[in-house]
Amino acid sequence: MTRPRRWLALGVLVLAVLLVAVDATVLGLATPFLSEDLKPSGTQLLWIGDAYSFVLAGLLVSMGSLGDRIGRKRILLIGATAFGAISVLNAYANSAELMIVARALLGVAGATLMPATLALIRNLFHDPRERSVAIGIWGAAASAGMAIGPIVGGVLLENFWWGSVFLINLPVMAVLVVVGARLLPESRNPQPGPWDLASVVLSMIGMIGIVYAIKEFAAHGFDWIPPASGIVGAIALYGFVRRQRRLPIPLLDLRLFRSRGFSSAVLADLLTILGLSGLIFFLSQYLQLVQGRRPIEAGLAEMPAAIGAIVAGLLAGRVARRFSVRAVVAGGLAAIGLALAALTTIKQDTGYPLLGAALLVVGAGAGFSFTVTADVILAAVPKEEAGAASAVSETAYELGAALGIALLGSIVTGVYRDFTGPAGTPAAAHESLGGAVEAAAQLPSQAGAQLLDAARQSFAHGVSIAAGVGAAVLLITALVAWFLLRGQQLSTSSAQED
Repeated sequence: MTRPRRWLALGVLVLAVLLVAVDATVLGLATPFLSEDLKPSGTQLLWIGDAYSFVLAGLLVSMGSLGDRIGRKRILLIGATAFGAISVLNAYANSAELMIVARALLGVAGATLMPATLALIRNLFHDPRERSVAIGIWGAAASAGMAIGPIVGGVLLENFWWGSVFLINLPVMAVLVVVGARLLPESRNPQPGPWDLASVVLSMIGMIGIVYAIKEFAAHGFDWIPPASGIVGAIALYGFVRRQRRLPIPLLDLRLFRSRGFSSAVLADLLTILGLSGLIFFLSQYLQLVQGRRPIEAGLAEMPAAIGAIVAGLLAGRVARRFSVRAVVAGGLAAIGLALAALTTIKQDTGYPLLGAALLVVGAGAGFSFTVTADVILAAVPKEEAGAASAVSETAYELGAALGIALLGSIVTGVYRDFTGPAGTPAAAHESLGGAVEAAAQLPSQAGAQLLDAARQSFAHGVSIAAGVGAAVLLITALVAWFLLRGQQLSTSSAQED
């Protein structure tokens, strides 16, 4: 492709990234409204938040490998069409159970998008410096989606019902499919081998089984369900690994993990998102239900994180070549950890300067770290296997998100449930903060005010503890990345790779 056409094609891929980022962000804003309408329990609310990530994590490797076989452009356009259609189901869900199912189906469609976009970038841009810029733009688009999503979502929530935040996917999907069909080049592995269905099933059962076990243990403690689910998942993953080693052309080439740079970057991504995601999921609820901000105000309040990530993502490749991969990744992760440590002081009346500054540092640290690790992962594999490698990267991201919501989210929920309300406080008020807001409206004014104050203080305390756990995870990850990424450098010429 000519140079201008490559960058136009990148613009189409950016639309897919925006789509996924906006969808993830608006869910957090819509949660209080969704809770009021669908009345989910605390456990159901967590499932609404992480069902998408669970299914996505279970299918990413399979879909990335499928894209390598049938064509990355084809699977991107199929997935984008399905994503738009299932968004309608999310918008019109009329029960918590249906909403969980809809989020899971959206995960199936979403599993086709992110690996395809990164794999197409790997095949579009052979020059390492150009590719670093393209990956920076790709990451900046995700951050821009995080910024645009709350603002657009806030406007929609103030004027329409909560389901409207999912319908904004439709115009983006239409543009992506129509323009992408004409502009994107097709690419695939010239010697792909069969798409092994048994490997697909083993991969999905294994990932979902393990993640579900951890989630249930974190939420409910010891019971027969978590160990049983964990054992099933572990057996399935063991079977998946054995099968990949025996197949002449496996669904996932396990030799990829022999590269220290590849393995280290994947591990860093997983632990980073684990430390961040639980806090991010509850931040919108904190801004709206604890501090009483309107949806659009909450969206604007979260913008510093997106701004920091956009700027850092665009500079990350240049900075990593000027210094080193490990300095940029470890430094970015340490910055996030320190920002989260500052948020351990969060209370019901915490001023915005602290919140805004912490979010700006979190965004900048994430922009540097994720952009460089994505570059390392793509550079470590031949372009024929870009889909599978991208899927591994995205699996780490989504698995970290699911585990973070399950573990840190359970910490917030567990701390919140222990608050002491006035006499007559219904059990629903202890299930979620949204339930407490609704219950307070049914009580006499003085009792309602006492209930709200106790619930908000307890929720803020839970968020502060989750921030502390996240800070510890990020600082440890920064130290691990500093040692594991020793000697890693970004390539400077295409002759070194292709």
